[in-house]
Amino acid sequence: QVQLVESGGGLVQAGDSLRLSCAASGRFFSSYIMGWFRQAPGKDREFVAAISWSDSTRYAASVKGRFTISRDNAKNTVYLHLNSLKPEDTAVYYCAVGYGYDEYDFWGQGTQVTVSS
Repeated sequence: QVQLVESGGGLVQAGDSLRLSCAASGRFFSSYIMGWFRQAPGKDREFVAAISWSDSTRYAASVKGRFTISRDNAKNTVYLHLNSLKPEDTAVYYCAVGYGYDEYDFWGQGTQVTVSS
C-alpha cells in the first residue's frame, strides 16, 4: 500500500498562486507516475498534470502554461505550482500514483483550492 498526503490548498484571489504538495509513504517506488487530478462541485474528476520518474510531464489543456508539476524523488514528493489562478480552478485537488499515465492505483484524500473573483 501507498499512502498519499496532500497539503497546500486554501482560499486565494484570482491571479494568485499556490503550491500543492503530496508526500508518499509506504510501498512507494520512484518509478511510479505521480499525478494531480481535481474535482469541482457537481463535476466529474478531471486530469490536471502528471510527471514520470524521469521528469517527463503531461498537462491538461486548461492548465498548460499556468500550472507546473515537479517531483523530488529523494523525498517521494510531488508538487503542483498553480499560477494565475482563476475561479474555475476551484476544486478539490487529488494526488495519485500509478505505473501509467492512465492507471493510478493509489489516491490521496484531497486538498481544497478555492479561488475567489
